[in-house]
Amino acid sequence: MAETVNGQITDAVTQANVKVLGEAPAEAVGMSFQALSHAIGLAMENATSTQGGMQQVANTATSSICALIVEQAGK
Repeated sequence: MAETVNGQITDAVTQANVKVLGEAPAEAVGMSFQALSHAIGLAMENATSTQGGMQQVANTATSSICALIVEQAGK
């Protein structure tokens, strides 16, 4: 059995390792941007839902105030 490793094999393994190490920072930044985008999307969804809920509260308050005005006008 040969105890030496072919230089081409060593180069191929080294190049594969260097490729993985070279791409890792870009992948990490991409994953960070994706997580940030998801968080911002959820924040916008929550803001929209809250705005809709507050509009319902405003409509209810307006109806109640109008009913009180009509009630007071009848006295």
